[in-house]
Amino acid sequence: MYDHYIALDWAKANMAIARMTQHDDKIRDNKDVPADIEDLKAYLSLLRGKTILTFEETTSAHWLYTELCTMVTEILVCNPHRNHLLSEGGKNDKIDAAKLVRLLKANMLKPVFHSGDFFFHLRKLTSGYEDLVKVGVRTKNQKSALFRALGVSKEADVSSKYDVFVFNGQQTLIDCYETEKKRYEREFSMLRRSNPLIKNLATVPGIGPINAVKLAAIVVDANRFKSKSAWLSYCGLVRLEKMSGGRSYGTRMPMYCRTMKNIFKTAALATIQNGYDNCFRDYYQHLITEKNYPSHNARHSVARRIAVITLGVFRRNKPFQDNWRCDSDNIS
Repeated sequence: MYDHYIALDWAKANMAIARMTQHDDKIRDNKDVPADIEDLKAYLSLLRGKTILTFEETTSAHWLYTELCTMVTEILVCNPHRNHLLSEGGKNDKIDAAKLVRLLKANMLKPVFHSGDFFFHLRKLTSGYEDLVKVGVRTKNQKSALFRALGVSKEADVSSKYDVFVFNGQQTLIDCYETEKKRYEREFSMLRRSNPLIKNLATVPGIGPINAVKLAAIVVDANRFKSKSAWLSYCGLVRLEKMSGGRSYGTRMPMYCRTMKNIFKTAALATIQNGYDNCFRDYYQHLITEKNYPSHNARHSVARRIAVITLGVFRRNKPFQDNWRCDSDNIS
């Protein structure tokens, strides 16, 4: 129990604050004032007793988290997709803050994991790399589309000066993309050599140094997942059954991290299609030949096995070994 429950709705121009106490259900403070981090710190410093503060996950959330973590007993950065109550009734910052503080006191908020500066900087690095790849792939696709529109397959066949002008601009962007991509890859290789966790993650077949950095940046601490099922749900590799009245109404996908799902799906393809034997490729062949799995189901099972093995690497902080199994004893 906390003495003070505080909800914050932060914007660039203003901030709305709502406060409740442990002993009653009335909102004590509910105000909308100009956004100022120093004024907010002064307000929090006047409160006596245990204090919990919540605000929604936004682009400013981590900055607020680092600025205010020493001012309160606990900070809960909440998932806005779970706060459907905020969409009901009137809509302004004061109303949202009042609803949010009631959800906080009722323990109905879904927390979003936040961590220290090192892993925050890793997430910035991987986010920048993913943005760069998106731009590069888009530019290469535009170049291919230009060739298809002209019915040619190489630069020498482009005749119009305007088409050449456009092509040269696209090629310049592609050259810049390749240069920047190599710069990121060098940084990922340095992180692999210097960070033991990233080095161990990169030993899992199909992961590699880039995805190892992504995994370390996103997961940070594997102990926040209470079970293998929670881990696979976060990775988007399981479906949840819908039950009511003793009847099943099919399944649904949980909320999951798309980057994590992409990492393990890509790793499964890499281990199956590479030219050398590994335990995951053997497992895939076993499912195809002995269990008569369709190829897509077998690939999905391989992705899940790689995910569970990766969880074991996280928890043990040791390199991958071929004789590891995917049971609960292996990852505890």
